[in-house]
Amino acid sequence: MKRKLLITGGAGFIGSHVVRLFVNKYPDYQIVNLDALTYAGNLENLTDINEKANYTFEKGDITDETFIDELFQKYHFDGVIHLAAESHVDRSILDPLAFIRTNVMGTAVLLNSARKHWKGNENGKLFYHVSTDEVYGSLGEEGFFTEETSYDPRSPYSASKASSDHFVMAYYHTYHLPAIISNCSNNYGSHHFPEKLIPLAIHNIKNNKPVPVYGKGENVRDWLFVEDHARAIDVIFHNGRLGETYNIGGFNEWKNIDLIQLLCRIMDKKLGRPEGTSAQLITFVKDRAGHDLRYAIDATKLNKELGWEPSLQFEEGLEKTVDWYLSNEEWLQHVTSGAYQQYYQEQYQKR
Repeated sequence: MKRKLLITGGAGFIGSHVVRLFVNKYPDYQIVNLDALTYAGNLENLTDINEKANYTFEKGDITDETFIDELFQKYHFDGVIHLAAESHVDRSILDPLAFIRTNVMGTAVLLNSARKHWKGNENGKLFYHVSTDEVYGSLGEEGFFTEETSYDPRSPYSASKASSDHFVMAYYHTYHLPAIISNCSNNYGSHHFPEKLIPLAIHNIKNNKPVPVYGKGENVRDWLFVEDHARAIDVIFHNGRLGETYNIGGFNEWKNIDLIQLLCRIMDKKLGRPEGTSAQLITFVKDRAGHDLRYAIDATKLNKELGWEPSLQFEEGLEKTVDWYLSNEEWLQHVTSGAYQQYYQEQYQKR
């Protein structure tokens, strides 16, 4: 095999798209997908590549030092793409320690194993850490996050990701571990766990259930099609400069309420309902604690240095996303378990 890569969190939403891209695009790479298969990790996301000769799945916890060391010894990885993380802000507010364990300690365990097994032979190796724009905090009505923006995390989730970013750069500077970080905006697309805004709204609209929107829906996010994110990770992994951070954004800002109203119109069309039917399901709920007003990524560095740009407009990507969910009802039913429904009831209380 030309390269041996460990992709952590590869059964999750973004991770499964990255695994699929690398397995299909690089048949001479050995891709090992490590996932703990918690609530958001789902091997049904990867049934189309499960039998590929260059793909292997390993179930395990990134915080288990002995297990991670054994994986490095077994496969002799020369690259790590680290996506495994607890990622839902609401859950971090309910249980911050779980986010510290996975996102901070798990990243440190992976870094330490890479340092140990690559020591003295770092040439051609790479530890690529996938992070989030939420580490930068909140923007006002103007301006953008750049790679030079100071970190200002506002939730336990973003604080845990900011800490993990700092550990990656600390290992780069202290131990000369070859490393790169990317920080992405909100992703959307197929295989997204339905506690997140877009798949939750699609599921609820289809079933004529209330569509919860925090506060007045004024919060602004930059939306990135997940397949475009996977392409950006591919480009950065192969061509990015060591010790650098690259911001990945969709150049695509939407207020939450405007996004949901667009989604309602698309769903009405797809389901053959009179226009305006789905919009009646919009239900404003108590705002999230510490809810950041606006995120917006400036991805100019990635575009100018490596030539990456989004492949499609948001309306087109959103229609593709809706089509996938409406055609994969069985997948959706499998992930919306009783435990998830209980969490849903606790989290989205009507005002």
